[in-house]
Amino acid sequence: MDRQVSQLWTKRALYLFLAFLIMFLHLLPLDTQPGRLPFPDLLMALTFAWVLRRPEYVPIPLIAIVMLLADLLLQRPPGLLAALVVLGSAYLRGAAPGMRDAGFFAEWTTAAVAITAVFVLNRIILAILTVQQAALGPMVIQVVLTIAVYPVIVLLSQSGFGVRRASAVDSAAAGLRS
Repeated sequence: MDRQVSQLWTKRALYLFLAFLIMFLHLLPLDTQPGRLPFPDLLMALTFAWVLRRPEYVPIPLIAIVMLLADLLLQRPPGLLAALVVLGSAYLRGAAPGMRDAGFFAEWTTAAVAITAVFVLNRIILAILTVQQAALGPMVIQVVLTIAVYPVIVLLSQSGFGVRRASAVDSAAAGLRS
């Protein structure tokens, strides 16, 4: 039991470290000229992958804090994208038990729907509030790239960090603990 608790907190700390690393790399001035392609939202892909794989590793308050910090550091409207990612995570958290028996394509499709919904709702809300935003073309490319990078994030999470789908035994053990 102590091993499970320490593993839980280790994975939460790992998620926090990876989130800070992604934000740090995003803030580095690696290319001073305007980019040809927008960068995929790795933080959203990481969050959604971990929520679908092991929801207990990324509790909603942790997601809210990380995404709000990302909004502030990346100079986005504070709280909007954070709230949308939290809503997307809550949706995926509810879908996660059904994904245990589904194949990867079903998981990828579910994540793609959530990623697209977050980007579209963000754009709609910013338009309603008449906030200046980037052109539609780069946003669509960013959505496609974020969806395309999702399998890479899942592969790295699974093989590199041991974040695998919860098996029936893990789910039963978690049910007994609560």
